[in-house]
Amino acid sequence: MSVRGRSPAPTRDALARALAQEGGGESPPPHAEEVSETDWIEVGRKLFAGPCGFVYAAARADGLPPVGAPEVAFAGRSNVGKSSLINALTGRNALARTSHTPGRTQELIFFDLNGKATLVDMPGYGYAAVSKEKSASWGRLVRDYLRGRPSLLRVFVLVDGRHGLKDSDRETMKLLDASAVSYAVVLTKRDEVKAAERDMRVEATLEALLKHVAAYPEVIFTSSRSGEGVPELRAHIARLLAERGAR
Repeated sequence: MSVRGRSPAPTRDALARALAQEGGGESPPPHAEEVSETDWIEVGRKLFAGPCGFVYAAARADGLPPVGAPEVAFAGRSNVGKSSLINALTGRNALARTSHTPGRTQELIFFDLNGKATLVDMPGYGYAAVSKEKSASWGRLVRDYLRGRPSLLRVFVLVDGRHGLKDSDRETMKLLDASAVSYAVVLTKRDEVKAAERDMRVEATLEALLKHVAAYPEVIFTSSRSGEGVPELRAHIARLLAERGAR
């Protein structure tokens, strides 16, 4: 199972809105009070099947683009696989620049998802070879972005599934708690974790989330290489956009 947690069930109204936005004429089941994950996976597939392209890069807080479409951001340690996961989500091989050199992403990178959402690739953290001055600069950029971005719906904190939460991940989660920014943990590199260890890794992560006030009570285990968990992450984002759009 790629998704574990205690997330609230989405509503039929939210699904109907999402289907309408994606151009689907379908209606949710007439007698269902709650919607199945399969329905949201289809909405997510349609959402990410649309065009997606680079629109902006910001190295300083005063260089952020104007607030526009709802934003979802991706944070994580250097080399956790952020760029690879963004490419897998959008079905593109080179949308987000991947590199074997940790710390390559040094700016906030904004991608427009067909005018319906903005994906934000945040600078990686926890790379020891980066100078203290550069690390502090990135930290200021990230803090300013988190605290002053009303269009930001959720940050996905990517954690290497082979190792679980590291101290730098926990520090990032504390920063998100203090900034009152909703976030969800996404484990990466599922294909490199032994099957017998996957459930234990997810359970340990869920247990850790109980200590964090801004954490969404769900963990998605993904693999950019095999595609496992990617449809579920698309569904999570599609559901989030539909539910927040109702407000």
